[in-house]
Amino acid sequence: MQKTENTSITLTESALKRINNVMCANEDLGSRFRVYVTGGGCSGFQYGFKFDSDVAFDDDVIEFENFSVLLDSMSYPYLFGSTLDFVEDLSGSKFVINNPNAKTTCGCGESFTI
Repeated sequence: MQKTENTSITLTESALKRINNVMCANEDLGSRFRVYVTGGGCSGFQYGFKFDSDVAFDDDVIEFENFSVLLDSMSYPYLFGSTLDFVEDLSGSKFVINNPNAKTTCGCGESFTI
């Protein structure tokens, strides 16, 4: 699995391809992909992903070849050092975060505690 690294977040080749493919298929999405953390989920925090045309004043903007990843200032410390992957298996397809900061995760891996 090849990775494109950055000091704050790493994207696997699979994640890079998926983001590029979706953006190319729908040019209205723009060229920014937001990764964020919100309260909720069965373990306390949950991950969120969306295409976002707005850059907030407190966003960390991480430039990749064809797009940018946005991390807001609240999510940044929770996601620092994480790897974003895109997986396709029998249960479907989804973005998955391997987060070294998470103490525990729920069974599906979509929520975590610090």
